[in-house]
Amino acid sequence: MSKAIMVQGTGSHVGKSIITAGLCRIFKNMGYRVAPFKSQNMALNSAVAKEGGEIGRAQAIQAEACGIEPSVHMNPVLLKPNSDMGSQVIIHGRVVGNMKAREYYAFKNKAWEAVCESYRRLSEEFDLIVIEGAGSPAEVNLKENDIVNMKVAEMARAKVILVSDIDRGGVFASLIGTMELLTPSEREMVCGFIINKFRGDKTLLDPGLSFIEERTGVPVLGVVPYLKDMGIGEEDSVDLEKRNVGAYCNTPLQNRFIKIGVIRLPHISNYTDFDSLQKEADVHLNYIQRIEEVEGLDLVIIPGSKNTIDDLIFLKKTGLAEVIKKHFESGKHVVGICGGYQILGLKVDDPHGVETDGGSEEGLGLLPVETVLLKDKVTANVEAVSHPSSFILHPSIRGYEIHMGESNIVGDAGPLFVIKKRNGEVVDIPDGAMTVDGRCWGTYIHGIFDNDGFRRDFLNRIRREKGLNAVEETAKRDNGFDRLAGALAENIDIKRILGFIEDRSGDFGAEAGRHQTVESGYSA
Repeated sequence: MSKAIMVQGTGSHVGKSIITAGLCRIFKNMGYRVAPFKSQNMALNSAVAKEGGEIGRAQAIQAEACGIEPSVHMNPVLLKPNSDMGSQVIIHGRVVGNMKAREYYAFKNKAWEAVCESYRRLSEEFDLIVIEGAGSPAEVNLKENDIVNMKVAEMARAKVILVSDIDRGGVFASLIGTMELLTPSEREMVCGFIINKFRGDKTLLDPGLSFIEERTGVPVLGVVPYLKDMGIGEEDSVDLEKRNVGAYCNTPLQNRFIKIGVIRLPHISNYTDFDSLQKEADVHLNYIQRIEEVEGLDLVIIPGSKNTIDDLIFLKKTGLAEVIKKHFESGKHVVGICGGYQILGLKVDDPHGVETDGGSEEGLGLLPVETVLLKDKVTANVEAVSHPSSFILHPSIRGYEIHMGESNIVGDAGPLFVIKKRNGEVVDIPDGAMTVDGRCWGTYIHGIFDNDGFRRDFLNRIRREKGLNAVEETAKRDNGFDRLAGALAENIDIKRILGFIEDRSGDFGAEAGRHQTVESGYSA
């Protein structure tokens, strides 16, 4: 059985995911076979695992930090909110149904069985599991049905590192308050604190650090500075709150940039599709939700959605639907990804009641495509090539599909891509659609803009239209894991963390000779 350490937080979005990813890379660089694990994740952003199932994107990123392929067992329970009251429930990568909160509580025993099975499988394959919790372990109204925090730590025999975000204020109150609300046995599991996102002179914290250690009897393992530009995805929906929002100013300086607006749909999903666009030096990308914010844009993108029909209705009620059509009619560009692709079509039918009671909704009509929502979800890693009629020709495109609909071209338009491999199986499936002039197109392939050549050529078309210089070299993706690991190792007592792992799980260094010592990897 593998050893384990668990990262929990005093609340949501305190940096658990990024700390977990950094620890994964540290241990991987020291020679351990390490894997991430989060028993239950509620996420708008997801990824496709090697088995073809769907998991939270954070665990896929953490797997990348470990240098391994993501597996459904790294996130056995995934909840994807599709309304204010309910979520789509995904177990081991596959949809089991849509449930309201009380329905899911009744389902928790089966979910826990899936958690235990997945952890057992990972522990048989890897030396070390770095586990991430969710929210706070001190939510007294949720603890009885907990399958993601202290119950997981107990199951895995893992010591717990408690992370808190000082940038949000009240860091000492949140750490002490969390400890006060834990049971005596739960407090014994907590081996140390990490204070995250600190700005300024750390010595000013010394009195507070001494106080919290004396008050709780738990050591502070490190103070992590506010890390910028790591190039690593952050913790789900809160990240969207911090991204650029609002309209552009049409100044001569601003007109030297490609101005992109991503519609911030109420049920937006997989908005990490656009991270690579934001990294381009001459691209300004904002998330927009009002009709006046479309003015002056070169490109409008309609992203993925967890409820396509509701979001289509939202576009019509707010007037954005008409404004997007006028934007296209004025000669500008419109793109739809997954649910956004469905929205651009003629209509979306829901005969099986996937999102509605069996209704149908007229689309924006920019693409001659009709969509039928189906009961079964397609989740697949794909390799594709440009369709011969495509406005941009590329011999190789990689990405992933996560959708519950099938779209068919019924008018004067051609496919955008041809999928040649789905989860490693050779296929020949047309994907997407585009207008004859190529100014409006849609696809089911997430991650399309992560393909450097495609992104460069598509943006170059807009650059030329604006009278800007085309570029030969595009911004390269920098995963930032080694920089993150180095920053954590400089500010966290890694050697002490290894000691806690040994103390909880037995002799962590039993496989002598295969692993480096901590001093030869990262200094404590």
